[in-house]
Amino acid sequence: MAVRGFLVASFVLSCLVETCYGVTFSSLQSTLVVTASPTPGQVFKAGQDQITVTWSYNQTYPSGADSTYKTIKIKLCYAPISQVDRSWRKTVDSLNKDKTCQFNIISKPYNSTSGNNSFTWTIGKDIPTATYFVRAYAYTAVGIEAAYGQSTSAQKTTNLFEVMGISGRHFSLDVASICFSAFSILALFGFFYVEKRKVQ
Repeated sequence: MAVRGFLVASFVLSCLVETCYGVTFSSLQSTLVVTASPTPGQVFKAGQDQITVTWSYNQTYPSGADSTYKTIKIKLCYAPISQVDRSWRKTVDSLNKDKTCQFNIISKPYNSTSGNNSFTWTIGKDIPTATYFVRAYAYTAVGIEAAYGQSTSAQKTTNLFEVMGISGRHFSLDVASICFSAFSILALFGFFYVEKRKVQ
């Protein structure tokens, strides 16, 4: 009985330590197969275009190894080329500090009986211009990352696609600003002309 209590306490303590210090990406197994509809180099417009993501359990791993997976989260992630000199997008092994995958596509209960799960997502208006890939994380019942899968290679160099973010500028605004600038210049010249006439 004492041994059993010790084992339970050890398990709880290990969970607490893992929660406090976080899970490292390098400790996770790639037990999920993830594909995304974009073709390599394809360009999408934020707020308009859609991508379809498909995921499933990698059958090369033992059956039932995904029994602890309770939630699946699909995320949009920055490719290395869009992380250069951008510390706010930096990849860190500790998932608590990692900033590679900042945008959630979907979160739902993990379905181990379904071969292929898919979701079609309209790219959010807040997605900035960059090169991306898609990654899935499987979480345990207590919300700890247990496994992953991604639509690119381990080096994150294949199946990448681009998103053109919304700049916030419109043609009509550009025309209006040009007109106001021209009017300001003309008004300034007119002012100097009137002042010069008064002096004479």
